[in-house]
Amino acid sequence: MSRSLKNFGKRFILRIFAVLFLILLLPAAGPLLADPAEVPHEYRIAPVPFTQANIPSGFWKSRIDTAREETIPFSFKKCEENGRVRNFMRASGELEGKFEGICCWDDSDVYKVLEGASFLLAIQEDPKLDAYMDDIIAKIAAAQETDGYLYTMRTIYQNAETKEGQVAPPGGLERWSNTGGHELYCLGHLYEAAYAHHLATGKRNLLDIALKSADFICETFGDGKSQNWPPGHQEVEMGLVKLYRLTGEKKYLDLAKHFLDLRGRTEGRTYAPYGPYSQDHKPVVEQDEAVGHAVRACYMYSGIADVAALTGDKAYKEAILRIWKNVVEKKLYVTGGVGARRRGESFGDAYELPNDAAYCETCAQIAAVYWAHRMFLDSGKAEYCDVMEKIMYNALISGISLDGKSFFYPNPLEIPNGDHKRSPWFGCSCCPSNLCRFMPSVSGYLYAVEGDTVYVNLYSNSSVTLDAKVSGQPAKVTLDQKTNYPWDGKIAVSAKTAGRYTLKFRIPAWVRGEAVADGSKLYSFVDPQLPKWTVSVNGTPVDTANLEDGYLTITRDWKEGDAVDLDFPMTIQRVIADERIAADRGKVALQRGPIVFCVEQQDVNTKSLYSLRLDDSAKISEKWEPELLGGVMTLTGTACEYYMAPTKNDPKKMQVTQRPVSFRAIPYYAWAHREARQMAVWLNREESAVQPLTFLRSIETRGSEGTKHLDLMGDGKVPTDKTRFFPGMHWWPKLGTAEWAEYHFPETMQVEKIRIFWFDDRGFGHCRVPESWRLLYLDTEGKWQPVEDPSGFGTEYFIFNETTFKPVKTKGLRVEMQSQKGWAGGIYEWNVE
Repeated sequence: MSRSLKNFGKRFILRIFAVLFLILLLPAAGPLLADPAEVPHEYRIAPVPFTQANIPSGFWKSRIDTAREETIPFSFKKCEENGRVRNFMRASGELEGKFEGICCWDDSDVYKVLEGASFLLAIQEDPKLDAYMDDIIAKIAAAQETDGYLYTMRTIYQNAETKEGQVAPPGGLERWSNTGGHELYCLGHLYEAAYAHHLATGKRNLLDIALKSADFICETFGDGKSQNWPPGHQEVEMGLVKLYRLTGEKKYLDLAKHFLDLRGRTEGRTYAPYGPYSQDHKPVVEQDEAVGHAVRACYMYSGIADVAALTGDKAYKEAILRIWKNVVEKKLYVTGGVGARRRGESFGDAYELPNDAAYCETCAQIAAVYWAHRMFLDSGKAEYCDVMEKIMYNALISGISLDGKSFFYPNPLEIPNGDHKRSPWFGCSCCPSNLCRFMPSVSGYLYAVEGDTVYVNLYSNSSVTLDAKVSGQPAKVTLDQKTNYPWDGKIAVSAKTAGRYTLKFRIPAWVRGEAVADGSKLYSFVDPQLPKWTVSVNGTPVDTANLEDGYLTITRDWKEGDAVDLDFPMTIQRVIADERIAADRGKVALQRGPIVFCVEQQDVNTKSLYSLRLDDSAKISEKWEPELLGGVMTLTGTACEYYMAPTKNDPKKMQVTQRPVSFRAIPYYAWAHREARQMAVWLNREESAVQPLTFLRSIETRGSEGTKHLDLMGDGKVPTDKTRFFPGMHWWPKLGTAEWAEYHFPETMQVEKIRIFWFDDRGFGHCRVPESWRLLYLDTEGKWQPVEDPSGFGTEYFIFNETTFKPVKTKGLRVEMQSQKGWAGGIYEWNVE
């Protein structure tokens, strides 16, 4: 037997005994929740655990079911196929081999899917899923080192007899040698998963792993300890806070604050700060602007909100409020999206909110919801739930397909070329696994409680039983909610508990004429005068004149069965942006209720959405379409298309012409489920924003089989930077083939020169300038004839290739080209004179 095999066997046996020992130590199932008296600075408002609220039907129920039936099983399968589960087995010695994967944060994917699966177990018993999770948890336990350290990439590396061929973790062999890596980030997700799993099942098998790990890092990090570097990617702070709230062990909260306090401080550190990218450019209490990597930022802001609430730290509270205002007043997309820049996956400057280049990473949207929810819990203000709702219904769920099996990493608000599709998985799959944990947790955002006051924050079919004070005494309060929100603004809430207590109903910002939330003028409605909304109790109208922080408060001696009816009329709203957002100047977006809409090119007869203008006077209608995209409300109307056409007196001169075109808008979250075409959230409102179709783009174009993006061939746009990809018409993946493209003119035209800018995406793809080509014209008999006396057929890269020829009168031109062997061809721009 080889030495390596003997070592493998020893390690494996030791790990098995470790797991068995842990199992024997497990107490009977039951929640570990700390006595509130042991958690002295809780949130002002208590979140209602996901275990206490149920969503039986409606918008969110279908998405939770999809997570149960598709997304989470699919993601567990991917974690197995891509080696994420096997990495735990290698770390324990059960398997040999090197770390599988390309990312030093791969462990976190397993933890996040486990967290999502835990939410599912709380909603519905599933013995098969429960047993499967226990098996994975046992593998995690076996991979944990005896002192509590848990990070498979480093454990596999340090246990390997030879380092050759192994995947080295950031910093090499030594633990914590590069906290800019993801050791602590992964542990944060472990702690959050353990919290959810324990609440859902009462088991301690995952929780004990988390507590052992947390105790170990408490011994390693902290004031006076040898390690004094902040985590490179924030997340562990939120996880530690959850362990504190679960156990009452203050050392977890102290360490979370310690990690935050280290940011932006240089004293005692042996290397330069990470800088703005990781929000390490100044101490957190001095920060006032959202900067850097948007996911790291929003996780950190959530952690700051946690620590501020649980310690009562005034400086922390002031800092996080400043940063929040910076985002909602200067850096938030109309969809609720955050994170404008692809470079660094980061926040941009104030009002830097491009649409086609918008990044809006799915993970950042989820993190922003966590942040918004925490801001509400410490304030009781509806403005935070307004933003949370906007993100959830728009920027966030755009990141997952309706069938739950494909995902967006970025979520742009505009697609100029139709080349954006969801993917089934990624090498870095933080977004799919994050969606796994978010979708089943939605019930935890619906309600909250403060003493004798119950907050109704989000509207969804639901039932909840929560702990509150009734007539001054601790009791259970049960509410039922029925609605077809977000498609209908009628909501019926039934009180099932008798006694005196208070219900606070959030009156959404859009109901009150606000496009974002109180205090933010980043976006506004063209017509803020909305239909009157009403609330009644048992049919008797309630005075709605006085709202408190965006909530309507009803305090009374409730009788079982008392009915509260809310009616929020949903009208179609035109939204405009602050003039300082350059990308939205002269444009308008459409919103109905909390849903922001977009237009896809297949729903309007045009070659370019940029050529359309939606006038303020244009009538827009709504229609429920149950068979479209899983059932959606659509908006229909007539826009005006602008295009260039020859003048009657001189065909060589062009003039702007208009024609009406019908359009249909769909919810933004549902885009990219059909043929990949152009998409836009913002439509032109003013003529100055319109890009009229060039004459060549407005006419009929044809291409050989497999031609892609034919409508780009005459759009007047060519690349100016070789280092950036630029879209164009092409024939990829057809390699080394003969292809053709045609222009067909509405009237006979005299032409004598063309200019072609060949599509060549060297450095990005497999298209190159052609090997050869020729030009033909359509004669009076409808036959294609080669042009006479051509000056040449150039194939130069990154310039226009000009060809003159004997003038012809024709109704069509045709380019025939032969691609180079092993390469595809295409055309950026083809001009005709």
